[in-house]
Amino acid sequence: MIEKAQRIHRARVQTPEQEAAEATIRDRFQGDKPGLPELMKRGDIKEVFTMGEYWELCKTFAALRALREQKSLSISDVADRTGLDSATIARLESGQLDNPTVGTVTRYAKALGKRVVVSLLDAEDRK
Repeated sequence: MIEKAQRIHRARVQTPEQEAAEATIRDRFQGDKPGLPELMKRGDIKEVFTMGEYWELCKTFAALRALREQKSLSISDVADRTGLDSATIARLESGQLDNPTVGTVTRYAKALGKRVVVSLLDAEDRK
């Protein structure tokens, strides 16, 4: 019989100042629920990525994950090789970390014997 994995919940530990700051942000957004243009105008969001850009990033990390598995390396092995923590590696592979730095992508690729190549392509006309 296969047992279902249990979810472990760890209480968040925050200082009173952190709790107050988080409550202020939560209250602010519960009140006005701004849209993307308003968030950008206010400076709450600096840059926006399209789903296509996000998908390309997901495909890159899916390929890195497949290579990691092909080499029989665990997430812990890659964490040791990159200096990143295991949770970060897992979030990268699952697409939950949607804006990694070039350095992070490069470190992951290098840990698997690959290098990152950046190139410029013509942007599609999005009228």
